[in-house]
This record gives sequence, structure tokens and C-alpha cells, in this order.
Amino acid sequence: METKIAIIGIIINNLDSSEEINRVLHDYSDYIVGRMGIPYREKNLSVMSIVLDASTDIIGALTGKLGMIPDVSVKSVCSK
Repeated sequence: METKIAIIGIIINNLDSSEEINRVLHDYSDYIVGRMGIPYREKNLSVMSIVLDASTDIIGALTGKLGMIPDVSVKSVCSK
């Protein structure tokens, strides 16, 4: 199966969603190369970036599950 490098950007508008986000990310931990989270206290939100090495199906599934969490915005970009 061909894999791609992807970056998933996540904006968390309600920090109560963090536990559910971490649970989903744990389910995909085999594909995660790295992750970074930045709390932006002045705006009362957090920004995360996740780097993956996975198939487009896995990338889409992870992005979709994260996007269904309330108060969470998600976008992804993949290598060619």
C-alpha cells in the first residue's frame, strides 16, 4: 500500500474536546510521525499539527473522525 506524508491542522475552540481528540489520535498512533500542540490562551483555543505517514484512506478517516468532534476545525494536506 502506498503511503503519503500528510499534515493535519487542528483548531480546538473548546478545550473540553481535548480528551476526545487525544483518544482518536491514540487510535491512529501507528501512523503519526509527530505532533505539536500550542495553547493560545489569549483566544481561549489550541492549535495542533499532526504529521502522518499513511494511506490516503487512513488520512481521510482520521481527518473525518476529528472533524466530527464538536468545536474542532480540521484541514489536511498531503504530499504528491
